[in-house]
Amino acid sequence: MNFEAMSEQEILDIANPIMDNLMEASTNIDHEQHIRDFSKRMLKIVTRDYLDEICVSYQAEKGFFSGREVTAVFRRPKSAAIVWKQYFTKTPGEYVAEMVLVHEDGRFLVDHAMVF
Repeated sequence: MNFEAMSEQEILDIANPIMDNLMEASTNIDHEQHIRDFSKRMLKIVTRDYLDEICVSYQAEKGFFSGREVTAVFRRPKSAAIVWKQYFTKTPGEYVAEMVLVHEDGRFLVDHAMVF
């Protein structure tokens, strides 16, 4: 899979539903839903306890995820990095949501994701 050959819109059409699922699963602190589209590498990192700890912490401080606007798509031969402007319900200001999308075992999967 060569991500450089894909248009920005093609990548976003794949990435946005995956990120929507990550946000919903994170809000609900639902580990099974959250890891649904994870690469093998990510599955080793995001344990149930790890997700619980992160979600409880950010929800107490910032609230829940609200609006999200794409700011950039970076294409590489074997992956794409997508960056969004992210908002929260309890905290004003703009945050960054980021995801690295890979193609593994015939599926598009998350190999990195973070909101900061």
